[in-house]
Amino acid sequence: MPAFPITDTTCRLEGKSLNVAYSDKLILQNVDFQVEDGKVTILLGPNGSGKSTLLKTLARTIEPGEGQVVLDGHSIHRQSTRSVARRLGMLPQSSAAPEGLTVRELVSLGRFPYQSLWRQWSKRDEVAVTEAMYTADVTEFADRSVDSLSGGQRQRCWIAMVLAQETDLILLDEPTTFLDLKVQVDLLELLVNLAHQKGRTLLIVLHDLNLAATYADTIVMLRAGKIEHVGSPEQVFTAANLKQVFELDSHIISDPHSGRPVCIPKTGRAMHTTEPLSQQAVS
Repeated sequence: MPAFPITDTTCRLEGKSLNVAYSDKLILQNVDFQVEDGKVTILLGPNGSGKSTLLKTLARTIEPGEGQVVLDGHSIHRQSTRSVARRLGMLPQSSAAPEGLTVRELVSLGRFPYQSLWRQWSKRDEVAVTEAMYTADVTEFADRSVDSLSGGQRQRCWIAMVLAQETDLILLDEPTTFLDLKVQVDLLELLVNLAHQKGRTLLIVLHDLNLAATYADTIVMLRAGKIEHVGSPEQVFTAANLKQVFELDSHIISDPHSGRPVCIPKTGRAMHTTEPLSQQAVS
């Protein structure tokens, strides 16, 4: 496994020598990983490579068989759920709201880490929910039921719920799945702005290679439970790496506007040209 390029030992979230297994099958194998603060890091890999497992392990949803996850210098599994939830937000791959739940009620659930028998709903909670809905651009839907909205609108509501936690660390598992391309782009623009304009740290699992190359500050490529490549899109988004990790034959070109790499799959078909009509025989 290549050495991770980050040398800051004070990063807020990292995994050390992680081994994770389902039943007898080893999914993550001795993974060392640091989440770069204030950046957008995107995990890529074929199905079964371990990217969602790594995300869930870092989010404390899965406990590793060996190794540990460290949040703010301490083992995440030795910290209380409420304490972790005040610093780390997680949006899972599939989220379903109870029938009839309004957008405001869903977003308000993001304040659960701050509620207790001794601390009830406060002005701060109300402000956090209002600001989260505004940032995710769902304010106009506040009193509508979540299940009445489109897929993209619902996903924005879930993101607003995570934002209401007021955490600096946000982990998202395939947040653009099943959405139209324009909706995917709008959501990724929102997420990238959270990092670049508001200083949030984002770790995202994506499937779309070109969207990852467009929006990531750092790309992490996993294959068979191991991290194979880590770096900027310009460094690691190469035809050779895509072939190794995804078994994909491709050409990589540079976007003329952004300079970001773009993957063009090889079709495997010979390109044929036809003679112009002027040269074809006329019966």
